[in-house]
Amino acid sequence: MDTPEPLTDEELAEIEELTEATTPGPWYFRSLDDDWAMSLVAVSTLPDTGRGERWPDFDHHQIVAATLVQQPRYVDVADARWDENARFIANARQDIPRLIAEIRRLRHLIDAKTGQEAETS
Repeated sequence: MDTPEPLTDEELAEIEELTEATTPGPWYFRSLDDDWAMSLVAVSTLPDTGRGERWPDFDHHQIVAATLVQQPRYVDVADARWDENARFIANARQDIPRLIAEIRRLRHLIDAKTGQEAETS
């Protein structure tokens, strides 16, 4: 695997802007309905209740994204990683801002260290 080019400050700002433009988090993985009907695997603004609610017993305004809508089968992925994809999307809403903050923190430490080394040389 090739090593990607380092992110520029502009690219990092673009990622942050995209993140801030999304529906506010946190986001959650939800399994709605049941295996014999619609079988909706989704990303939601509310946590999963574990009850597998059937529509209309859940508010569709809570759904950010779906990774499987089985009946009719119009949201589906060939590798059947619906749950994994939904969990990744849901976690990304919380993880990306944390990663951006960590990158900035580490860059600040590197800049401070580089500045100290320049002063002592």
